[in-house]
Amino acid sequence: MDTSKKYLEILARQYPSERAVISEIVNLQALLSLPKETEHFLSDIHGESEQFSHVLRNGSGSIRTKIDEVFGNSETASTKRALATLIYYPREKLELVHQTEPDMNDWYAVTLHRLIAMLRRVSSKHTRADLREAMASSSHTDFSYIIEELITEKEEINNKQAYYNEIIQTVIRVGAAEPLIEAMCNLIQHFVIDHLHIIGDIFDRGPGPHVILDTLMHYHSLDIQWGNHDVVWMGAALGNKACIANVVRLCARYDNLDVLEEGYGINLTPLVTFTMQAYGSMDRQALHKAIAVIQFKLEEEIIRLNPQFEMQDRLILENIDWEAGTVKIDGKSWKLNTTDFPTVDRKQPSALSAEEREVVGRLVYSFTHCEKLFNHVKLLYSKGSLYKVFNGNLLYHGCVPLDANGDFMPVRVFEKTCAGRELFDELEAWARKGFFARPGTADRDLGSTILWYLWSGPKSPLFGKHKMATFESMFIDDKRASVEIKNHYYDLVEQDEATVDRILAEFGLSGPCATIVNGHVPQEVKKGDTPIKCGGKLLIIDGGFAAAYHEKTGIAGYTLVCNSYGLRLVVHEKFTNARTVIQTDSDIISDTITVKKFPSRHYVADTDKGMVLKEQIAELEDLLAAYRSGLIGSSAL
Repeated sequence: MDTSKKYLEILARQYPSERAVISEIVNLQALLSLPKETEHFLSDIHGESEQFSHVLRNGSGSIRTKIDEVFGNSETASTKRALATLIYYPREKLELVHQTEPDMNDWYAVTLHRLIAMLRRVSSKHTRADLREAMASSSHTDFSYIIEELITEKEEINNKQAYYNEIIQTVIRVGAAEPLIEAMCNLIQHFVIDHLHIIGDIFDRGPGPHVILDTLMHYHSLDIQWGNHDVVWMGAALGNKACIANVVRLCARYDNLDVLEEGYGINLTPLVTFTMQAYGSMDRQALHKAIAVIQFKLEEEIIRLNPQFEMQDRLILENIDWEAGTVKIDGKSWKLNTTDFPTVDRKQPSALSAEEREVVGRLVYSFTHCEKLFNHVKLLYSKGSLYKVFNGNLLYHGCVPLDANGDFMPVRVFEKTCAGRELFDELEAWARKGFFARPGTADRDLGSTILWYLWSGPKSPLFGKHKMATFESMFIDDKRASVEIKNHYYDLVEQDEATVDRILAEFGLSGPCATIVNGHVPQEVKKGDTPIKCGGKLLIIDGGFAAAYHEKTGIAGYTLVCNSYGLRLVVHEKFTNARTVIQTDSDIISDTITVKKFPSRHYVADTDKGMVLKEQIAELEDLLAAYRSGLIGSSAL
């Protein structure tokens, strides 16, 4: 009772009177009756910053749908396309309009009326407080009063028509039409996506992961589930040498070294100089080989120091027969396509040369002293996790490691063996120690080592394969050597609903609306793959967002959208570029697949946010009772 009273006294500081408590109870209770907010899910973006930006701008096609709902047949198709482009790229589109419109004032007036109608529609399930908060977080806060007045106009009230028209005409007369148009377009984009989920793999392959993260740094509502390509960059930022080597190798492989040099200011000169001296060339292929050999050596050191990882079969360099030109992997001898490894000491094959140690040291300094990379990784820690349970959905990037029987696979993490949800929690705890523990401590070092294991470990939930066949794909021509066997999870979840139900239950979820959303494995649509598994209980939404996968998947990625009515999958065709969209009023061609319809419409009361609001209401009602009983003194009602 004393503890409860003390808590109520603390709460009373925020709500010092019965009137204040009643006002907040009414407000919170009303919020529960609003429709559930719209969530968008994206996975495996892989550095495709321009396409990612466009998908956010067009709300995965939602803005075009809203335009059709608002204007129907009252506007031509070309007019609606032009309006959509303006909403996506207001500043750029305005520049083009100036070149073609003979009467800009007339265009401003018509356009502002159209944008008012659109903004009113997309903000209809939000409170005025939401609108004010959205405007406050933008760069156009000076227009807050004007926008609020315009979009709360009631068409049936004729007495104020002159008032609203005068606002618009005055805005045009004083030269403020264009910044107001830009502000309204940005707000429309904001309200179309209430909350954004990134289901892993922001980095690698595409040219702009740093641009994507710059966008996410300022996004209004966001969570991130780490992917294997994310954690290897996180480890690199913390100075893990093997992670750094992997990051540099991947950038070299996909011809994205500009991401390192220009995006993050990483100094590659020592590596380039070393490559020229050791390999006689400084082209990308030679650099790729040079850093790959360094990577193999560094990884073998980690494997020896951590036998619990059970990766001794990846001690490849010591299993090379230099005379025969073969290597023994998985109990079989494979022919190498080269034995030209000038920096490998055949007596100590995993030992770095003095020159390699110098290169690694310089790279470690460059990665750990990059402020921009640090801030991006800080975002991944603050908004990210290995998994998330959100509004009845379970989100993770890769898999839940399973054995052949579908049981949760036990995995040893240093001194502890765990499986299922406990495995995720234990791995994440160590991953966080890698960032938050004091530099130079054992926890910091072990945490960064776990980030490397999450990247490529055979029982890692982010990797989910028995090996990462980098060596085999580079130095063995026989493709059979490069086969990476997936965890049993991927076979079982194709059709076995019992396995999916068991995973959901492990994370505290059940019922017809509970869904697993993950990515990691591109769905080859042109071969008949479908992202919808087990009747919609599990969705693998990696549709090949990265250009490198378009040929393989046959599409250019998915967006999953969850609104108050259910879940729908948006299938994207290949994106050209923003310039083409702006000049031609084109767009990404997208198809929509209904995945799941809720038995009844979902409201805020049905969400995680609703649970919090209900708890707050209960606490406020306790405070109100305390005021009325005299347990706590109150200002007069």
